[in-house]
Amino acid sequence: MSTDAPKPTPRPGVPTPAAMKPHPPAADAPSATPAAPASNSTSFGRVAEDGTVFVRTPDGEKEVGSYPDATHEEALAYFARKYDELAASANLLLQRVVQTDLSTQDGQASLKTLRQQVAEANVVGDLPALDNTVEQIATALSAKAEVESQARAEAKKEAAGQREALVAEAEKIAGQPVEKVQWKQSTSRMRELLDEWKALQRSQVRLDKETENALWARFSAARNGFDKTRRSHFAKLDEEHASAKAAKQKLVAEAEKLSTSTAWGPTASAFKRLMSDWKRAGRASRSDDDALWAKFKAAQDAFFNAKDEVVAAENVEFEANLKVKEELLAQAQALLPIKNLEQTKKDLHAIQDKWDAAGKVPRKDIDRMERGMRKVEQAIRDAEGAQWKKSDPELAARAGSFAAQLQKAVDDLQADLSAAEAAGDSKKAAKIGEELKAKQAWLDQAMGGVKEFGG
Repeated sequence: MSTDAPKPTPRPGVPTPAAMKPHPPAADAPSATPAAPASNSTSFGRVAEDGTVFVRTPDGEKEVGSYPDATHEEALAYFARKYDELAASANLLLQRVVQTDLSTQDGQASLKTLRQQVAEANVVGDLPALDNTVEQIATALSAKAEVESQARAEAKKEAAGQREALVAEAEKIAGQPVEKVQWKQSTSRMRELLDEWKALQRSQVRLDKETENALWARFSAARNGFDKTRRSHFAKLDEEHASAKAAKQKLVAEAEKLSTSTAWGPTASAFKRLMSDWKRAGRASRSDDDALWAKFKAAQDAFFNAKDEVVAAENVEFEANLKVKEELLAQAQALLPIKNLEQTKKDLHAIQDKWDAAGKVPRKDIDRMERGMRKVEQAIRDAEGAQWKKSDPELAARAGSFAAQLQKAVDDLQADLSAAEAAGDSKKAAKIGEELKAKQAWLDQAMGGVKEFGG
């Protein structure tokens, strides 16, 4: 027998191994010595006298082909080996479906190929068992499809929940009152939400179109609404900044004009007014506001630094004046209490002349010194007033007239009292006595006033 592999001979109407798979390589061809079968598949077939190979099925025998130039055992083993290879492929696919994460889609594609191979196969072996394995694969794929369907449903639900959370946060940001929005933070977060949305689209299961579109419509509306509000806010802010900038530029120009003034008091008041106007002007943009404030502050500092230098120089001179005035104030305070009004007035006038000649004192001591001198001056004015009251003729005349009237009233009451007592009218006498007592008290006070005013 030749060492070349024998080739099955086709017969009219009889499928050959070539119809199932390519011929095996020469190394796999049966040799002159029959090879031991790898399984009991050969028990499901037989070889007729003419070399035709048959496989037994529940529906009867089926011709599968022939293997010329080979023994009956070799021909049967060849077709049995093809069955074993097909059965092994089926068992492997079953294991992959049951034991690995093979997707249902890939498994169905492999099952479709396997079914086609089984349908076209011309093999010898337990064909019902092979069909059963195919159906096990189909059943396992159905179960797996259901599990995957549930998993996809859960994944879609989770994905929808995550998208809903992004939408809700975007709507919350967009719905903030304008005056409470932290624009930098909120704008950054809106960008992050869009990036997260895109990442979820890439990494998660796809949502159904209706849900996806509805969520995106809300998300897009929130983002667009926020962007519109942000643009409106910053447009208004730009107008306010421009207005504040123009106002502060005028204030800077005025401050720079005043910076060289030596009218210390009025100019200091003017700068105080400018500072109030500055605060009311509002804020320009940060860069403009900082630059304008630097100019305004420089002009203000130039004026007040010059003023402070002058005041410091004046204070050296004023400290000497303060010592003189402190001595004069002590002299004036020594005039109290007043013993001789006219002499005290002369002495105070002399002290006041020296006081005026002494000049200014430091600002911090002005109020203390002035209050001390005013107290002495007020004491002398009070003494003058009291003396004038005592010597006023009109007051003396009014006091004497009032006393005379009271004296007449007292005399009349005494006469009425004597008459009531003589008549034995004790009740009337008691009443007149009370009235007489009151009028006598008034008369005593009036006579004291007459003496005070020189009557």
